Formats: sequence, structure tokens, C-alpha cells
Amino acid sequence: QVQLVESGVGLVQAGGSLRLSCAASGRTSSTYAMGWFRQAPGREREFVARITGRWWSSGSTYYSDSVKGRFTISRDNAKNTLLLQMNSLKPEDTAVYYCAASQVLGVSRSDYDYWGQGTQVTVSS
Repeated sequence: QVQLVESGVGLVQAGGSLRLSCAASGRTSSTYAMGWFRQAPGREREFVARITGRWWSSGSTYYSDSVKGRFTISRDNAKNTLLLQMNSLKPEDTAVYYCAASQVLGVSRSDYDYWGQGTQVTVSS
């Protein structure tokens, strides 16, 4: 089992920045990819970004087109923490953001086995 706890609830104006954190514990060595998803009201949960490779490796990253160039996913391996730096935020980025862990390489919700509780991000115009 892997436990994930997000932090970084925020209200920010359009154009601003926010950083989300996700603390991972448990059998983190069994995970191959860590990702961020988001879900806006009335919409499906969508992929945002992922980083692959074991926790002790540097990892490779992949982003959805909607956030590419604005968001950066990274890991603090020493602290078993996943990060999402969000810059140039837009009102359409408003959603509940979820941290997730997977044992495979994928971008679908079904590829991820473990999920955090979610954290709200609101971007005002």
C-alpha cells in the first residue's frame, strides 16, 4: 500500500503561481510513476502531469497540452514528496488536484492504483 497526502490548497489570481506537494509513504519503492490529475466541477478527472522512474532516480516527465510550459512536476526523493509548480495560472485551472501513484506507465485514471484525498485550487479572474 502507498499513502498519499496532498497539501497546498490555494486561492490565487489569474497569472499567479502556486505549488502543490504530495507526501508519499508506505511501499513507495513499488511505484513506477507518480502523477497529478485534476477534476473541475461537472467534468471528468483529467491527467495533468506525470514523472516516471523509481523514487531514487531522476525521472522523466510528461505533461498534458493544457499545462505544458506552465506547470512543472518534480520529486524531492529524500523526502518522498511529489511537487507540482503551477505558474501563469488561468481560471480554467480551477479544480481539485489529486496526486496519484502507479506501477505502470500511463496517463489514464485507470492506470493509477493509489490516490490522495485531493486539494482545491481556485484561480480567480
